[in-house]
Amino acid sequence: MTDEEKIRKAFAEKDWHEIKAGDSWQIFKIMSEFVEGFEKMAKIGPCVSVFGSARTKPDNIYYQLAEEISEKLCKEGYGVISGGGPGIMEAANKGAQKGKGKSVGLNIRLPFEQYANIYVDYDKLVTFDYFFVRKTIFLKYSQGFIAMPGGFGTLDELFEALTLVQTSKIAHFPVILVGSSYWNGLVDWIKQTMLAKEHNLNESDLGLFHVVDTADQAVKIINDFYSQYMLKPNF
Repeated sequence: MTDEEKIRKAFAEKDWHEIKAGDSWQIFKIMSEFVEGFEKMAKIGPCVSVFGSARTKPDNIYYQLAEEISEKLCKEGYGVISGGGPGIMEAANKGAQKGKGKSVGLNIRLPFEQYANIYVDYDKLVTFDYFFVRKTIFLKYSQGFIAMPGGFGTLDELFEALTLVQTSKIAHFPVILVGSSYWNGLVDWIKQTMLAKEHNLNESDLGLFHVVDTADQAVKIINDFYSQYMLKPNF
């Protein structure tokens, strides 16, 4: 019986002692994931995270664009971090290998989408059980964030990055949304509803992200930022 099955059984039987014991032991599993992530990533150096949908197919324009962006980033000297799975993640790692750069994969164990793509460097693959640990590693070791079109997971990662930059919990690194036709509806809502109508943002917060349509535009934003500052890891 797995740990998850034991906890489910304990809840069903209202065995609170077993539930508390399971919670306590879970701490060690969480700690081990942080330790493995920190040890591997600390050796890799400056990277840019590219995230987007796991469902995007190789014939999709955004798959091809993610691959092109990643290849060009690696030719400029950056490594690329992806979620390690299929879709946009696969495209990012494929592009990194084509650009002869570091190809990092932060994979997550799921009932589906759980396999690591073949373009992740073998020594740069980390596999997680916990989304929040994985997201911490993403944000701690990234020098820029490129959001391709995606679903709830992509939005979660995007807004986590924006929140941490906004609150100065991480450095003000570039956050780039690729695909204006995909993102403009969200951006309009942010401007018209969050900012103008409800005043839940400051005008300056709109400068926390950029919307682009080409690989060259995305890479230029990263390069322009680091032409002003000495490139150094976010840790």
